[in-house]
Amino acid sequence: MSDLQLGRLTLRETQTFSESAYQGWSMHISGVEVCPMVTRDEVWARFDGALGVQGALVPVVFEEKTERNGYYTVLSSSGEVLDRKRQNITEISWKISLQRHGPDTDVDLESRLIGATRQNDFGQVGERWSAPSIGAYGYYTGATLPGVLARVGADGPITVFRGVPAGVNPRWGCAVEHYLRGRVKILTGGTERVGTGHPLQASQWELTNGLVRVRPLSGSGSLEVASFTNGRWRGKRWWVQVGAEQITRWESAGVLRNDLEQCVIRLTAVRSPVGRAYLDLTVRRGSRIVECWLQRGDSGPMSVFLADPETLTDSTSYATRSSDDADGNRVAVGSARNFDLHASGGLTRTNATSMDCWLGVVAGGGSAVNGDRATDLQAQYIGALPEVVAAVRR
Repeated sequence: MSDLQLGRLTLRETQTFSESAYQGWSMHISGVEVCPMVTRDEVWARFDGALGVQGALVPVVFEEKTERNGYYTVLSSSGEVLDRKRQNITEISWKISLQRHGPDTDVDLESRLIGATRQNDFGQVGERWSAPSIGAYGYYTGATLPGVLARVGADGPITVFRGVPAGVNPRWGCAVEHYLRGRVKILTGGTERVGTGHPLQASQWELTNGLVRVRPLSGSGSLEVASFTNGRWRGKRWWVQVGAEQITRWESAGVLRNDLEQCVIRLTAVRSPVGRAYLDLTVRRGSRIVECWLQRGDSGPMSVFLADPETLTDSTSYATRSSDDADGNRVAVGSARNFDLHASGGLTRTNATSMDCWLGVVAGGGSAVNGDRATDLQAQYIGALPEVVAAVRR
């Protein structure tokens, strides 16, 4: 049995497919996933993934039909389910239609950096930047060349391009087999999820790009934010507090965006005796920080602070530890809005219905390279733009 890699999905490669050239070159494929050939959980994950890729740009890699490897956009996807759980038999048939853009030798990926930089209370312009897949080549921004920053994560070295000129959508090439490397991932129960329609276990999810990782905690904090430095993950525990309540348990977790270049998870917590709080977490490809957006229905105090207190120095728009910790890093936080420094190390806002912030570390501490210092992380947070990657002919 051969495999078909369709973006983040692994499906069974079938013997036949059909193509048409009416109003564009399209391919139509179908297949069947069966339990017990793979586990029941895997069958359902493939089904959810097949439906979740609709509209997505995906690299397609055939194990046998390599002549059709290339970049495609998923035009439509559908499926049927035959489920006999008591007999441990689950059979899912899927159908996917793809628009073919071409092989990786003929196609560029274009990072469309759209929208505006964050409004802020500090008059900061921010830094326009982007990070293509690990293994990308030929990053092109026209006459003005961006700066280059190398970061090493759990997935390998990734290049971040800094100072991308305004009004330019960078183009870059990437072999289809490398396009997934360095991606942002959402996992639940150890399985990577595709699309936004699948459920997440509120106490068992993970959001990561190989450089920064965020996971839920229970009892000892609200979140763990870990940074990959010096060859391993190094975590910090954080409390999220709304009013007088520290959030010890998340009621639900949902996916707002799930693309290779950016993922967003929304967490919900129940307040006592009434009300709720929302926390949106965003991770971008190539970023060292997790971006947070905390909301409550009524106006009042909100805080995000370290469960294990550290002394931070306030630098107006961000705060950071003044000396290296045992891992050789310095914890750092920042915001686009005015804040008060929390005594345990973190940020506080009063009389507000929302609070934005970022969490991470200055990798390398006092020896951090240009681009990884706290002031750089703040500039990259302010200047980060929503990114959509499209395939274009060279």
